[in-house]
Amino acid sequence: MFDHLGLGVSDYAASKAFFLKALQPLGVGIVMEGEHGLGLGPKGKPALWLFQTTGKPAPLHIAFTAENRQQVQDFHRAALAAGGQDNGGPGLRPQYHPNYYGAFVIGPDGHNVEAVCHRPEA
Repeated sequence: MFDHLGLGVSDYAASKAFFLKALQPLGVGIVMEGEHGLGLGPKGKPALWLFQTTGKPAPLHIAFTAENRQQVQDFHRAALAAGGQDNGGPGLRPQYHPNYYGAFVIGPDGHNVEAVCHRPEA
């Protein structure tokens, strides 16, 4: 349904560093950067835009697709190393569905950032 999402951030440099490190295990990197902010995505297409805002953004929940459970674990580790706060370590969340495997961290602006794999374990 969504083509891309724009996310205002209160500290552009801190958010850029956090999202680059946290999302690297998912194959997400810089696609473009300029006066309108930073476009992150896989395979050359920006899916998440970060832009500087003057106010504190309202916290959002953002979930990124992982291809497998190892990517979820790698995301969690990388996000914590990038300064994220643990909000739920890697594991099954059967209350959503039997194969929902996710991990959650709180990013620089209080956003709940998740990586999730919907596939059964290989």
